[in-house]
Amino acid sequence: MFRSRGEGRGSHSAEALRLVSVTKVYGSDATGTEVTALDGVSLSLPTGGFTAVMGPSGSGKSTLLTCAAGLDRPTGGLVVVDGCELTGDETAATRLRRERIGFVFQSCDLLPTLTVLENVALPARLAGRRVDASRAVDILRRVGLGARLDHLPSELSGGQRQRAAVARALVTEPALILADEPTGALDTRSARDVLGLLRRAVDEYGRTVVMVTHDPVAASFADEVLFLADGRLVDRLPEPTPGAVAERLARLPERSREPVAA
Repeated sequence: MFRSRGEGRGSHSAEALRLVSVTKVYGSDATGTEVTALDGVSLSLPTGGFTAVMGPSGSGKSTLLTCAAGLDRPTGGLVVVDGCELTGDETAATRLRRERIGFVFQSCDLLPTLTVLENVALPARLAGRRVDASRAVDILRRVGLGARLDHLPSELSGGQRQRAAVARALVTEPALILADEPTGALDTRSARDVLGLLRRAVDEYGRTVVMVTHDPVAASFADEVLFLADGRLVDRLPEPTPGAVAERLARLPERSREPVAA
């Protein structure tokens, strides 16, 4: 389906994502509406890993993801994706997103007027590259949608739509896949299917996945879980199990607000 690590289009950095003292502040201190969503977050994620990000509502999980993607500009700090710094140049950031980042959102975000195959091929078209139809078809077959190529999103189940979204994220062979609550709207079986696809993207094809989730079972598919609270990285758990993740989540309000080393 995809080339293994080192065989993709160009070469990837050994470090898929690095954040250095990243802050994100919304609102204005002058009006008393200032909210700090990220408060000096630093982390380094190697290529070919699966990381889950968890924390209470308002802890900064989704903001971390949007800053990592260059969809939201940090107030301060440094974001580096696959060896390339995300700067204030929106044209460069857009090119980086199209070429090196894949996205999977809870809402799937498939275009309703395009077929499944057309949706999966869309990232290459937007990047101005020739669409490799055979690769897109191969990806869809491998995620179990080979018989749905010409169907519209409205003709798919929720699980099928999310599998199409995963296929779309993978078609450009990105260095980094960012997933925001990808199983939040799915039944248990469909959720496990999608998580299995993300796990395969890491294990078999060397992609790097960062997934925001509220579900300890979903987090257990990852290699490591990072925990955020009040916009800070406060804990991390390698080799997670659902029980261990749930226990750490329950303890978060009692833990020190001092950031942990990343």
